[in-house]
Amino acid sequence: MMYKHFVVKDDTEVDELIKAEAKRQAEDIQLIPSENYVSDDVRAALASPFTNRYSEGYPGKRYYGGQKYTDQLEQLAIDRAKKLFRADHANVQPHSGAPANEAVYSAWLEPGDTVLAMDLSHGGHLTHGAPVTRSARLYNFVRYGVKDLETAEIDYDELRRLALEHKPKLIIAGFSAYPGELDYEKFAEIGNEVGALLMADMAHIAGLIAGGVAKNPLDYGFHVMTTTTHKTLRGPRGGLILTKGMVSNPLKTVEKTIENIPTLIDRTVFPGMQGGPHMNTIAAKAVAFHEALQPEFADYAKQVVENARALTEELQKGGLKLIGGGTKNHLILADVYGSFGIDGKEAQEWLEKEGIIVNANSIPDDTLPPFRPSGIRLGTPAMTTRGATVDDMIAIARKVIEVLRG
Repeated sequence: MMYKHFVVKDDTEVDELIKAEAKRQAEDIQLIPSENYVSDDVRAALASPFTNRYSEGYPGKRYYGGQKYTDQLEQLAIDRAKKLFRADHANVQPHSGAPANEAVYSAWLEPGDTVLAMDLSHGGHLTHGAPVTRSARLYNFVRYGVKDLETAEIDYDELRRLALEHKPKLIIAGFSAYPGELDYEKFAEIGNEVGALLMADMAHIAGLIAGGVAKNPLDYGFHVMTTTTHKTLRGPRGGLILTKGMVSNPLKTVEKTIENIPTLIDRTVFPGMQGGPHMNTIAAKAVAFHEALQPEFADYAKQVVENARALTEELQKGGLKLIGGGTKNHLILADVYGSFGIDGKEAQEWLEKEGIIVNANSIPDDTLPPFRPSGIRLGTPAMTTRGATVDDMIAIARKVIEVLRG
């Protein structure tokens, strides 16, 4: 594929870099599971005149004039997101996934409160309490993990023990490098037992949820779901917060209860954490939500999963050890050090020389340092967007094995 090029007429240096990146994206085999290709319609919305607007506030409650069309646009994006994920409310303003997560923390927690979340080294995300983050200095994060590398299943007995011991105010289900499927019912049981707010960070599989090939945590008793709008959802770079509960005036103070979580989060996003929303990005989110509501998107999501299974099986045939023995979503975590004696960074660099783009990634209980970990992370959303089939993924897997063995 090759994107339509919007010429930057008066800055040839930037224009040449844009053309070069477009060429690279068209020619490389893109296997990073958190990346995708947006449609020309999404790109057109990003480049729209909405980029010129300041729109502090929410639809019907703005601090600037001239908001007739921004109000309609943001409400359209909200309504489409609610329909897509069966939520009571949606906040479409977060600039990315990390601020979306931070907004939930700030809306519900006080400094020093306890949060139960997945360990980064076992597949969690930086914002789930990694010591290097700001949120880890504000809140007390207790971490759970997987039982073993063979199954990569979360140890729910240990999760419950930790919850009963530490009485977290918030429990997070979600991941950045986890090839399994979460048991939302067990999370809900544990959360309800200790009275915690339940939050699902579905940034990686939001598109699979929208496409009907992955479960929606909001259907299993979760109160909040955060996500990015790119990755498998195939929209612009941005964030989204979906909630269950009672929606009221976002500019008025409400009691801190789980029922009021939609309004608490709205008030935290603005004016608590962000000023003016990026209305051109919200326009692009609205387009992406519309695309995800079409029957064709369900076909795409199904193909993403089928392609991931095919890629998994062929990689294993070639001798590559996979965490969890495969994948139940779009994401594959491979132990290249245990398979071929090279670290993940070396594997990433050798593959890139052959036009195959992956990222180095730690595996559970990794003995190597984070910058040169034991694993690599692969996925199928981007190549599926480009039309890749099961046969294509088999051919790609064979090429990956050839490079790694070499």
